[in-house]
Amino acid sequence: MAIIKYIIADDHKIFRQGLRYALADDHRLKLVGEAENGLMLLDIVEKQKPDVVLLDIKMPEMDGIEATKKLHLSYPGIKILMLTSFDDEHFILHLLELGANGYLLKNSEPDEIKKAIHAVYENDYYFNHLVSNTMLKTLTRKNADLKFKNAINLNDRETEVLKLICQELTTVEIGAKIFLSPRTIEGIRTSLIEKIGVRNTAGLVVYALKNGIIT
Repeated sequence: MAIIKYIIADDHKIFRQGLRYALADDHRLKLVGEAENGLMLLDIVEKQKPDVVLLDIKMPEMDGIEATKKLHLSYPGIKILMLTSFDDEHFILHLLELGANGYLLKNSEPDEIKKAIHAVYENDYYFNHLVSNTMLKTLTRKNADLKFKNAINLNDRETEVLKLICQELTTVEIGAKIFLSPRTIEGIRTSLIEKIGVRNTAGLVVYALKNGIIT
């Protein structure tokens, strides 16, 4: 199985050290760098080309929000997993809109962090109860501030693939289920992202929730 290269970006050395030890027993995960701010992170990313970045929000010189913007613009293939102490729904929704693939709190169990890293690498997103509950609570408000388009006409095949994406199936699994090649599924996924106007698969899931395609 593929090795997942990851970077930890957090300004607290003791947290980085603890997280490094907590993830060390997963032999599919390979730490390729640590950064204490966003500027350092971008420099390491350029050299190491990681698969996943574990990113805090509050950091000196360049915070996690600005780093997310720059990572998504320059390295759209890198998965961004927010790992922070901020549980405010504003941060959760804003980071997802900017292109983050998942959002965890720092008090998460090591097993959940490992699960999330694998999920964003394989499925492009990881939504736990914190994220799901925040989205559902926000979407029920009249003044919901998510900025996704509403009236978009999806054909039956696009809707079918979108529903399967929301079930956390991989491209290969979706293709096997509806008898299409992985390349065709990836093409439909890319078309959905462009058609709906979101940044990644996480945005597709938010759109599906908002528009009643899934519950």
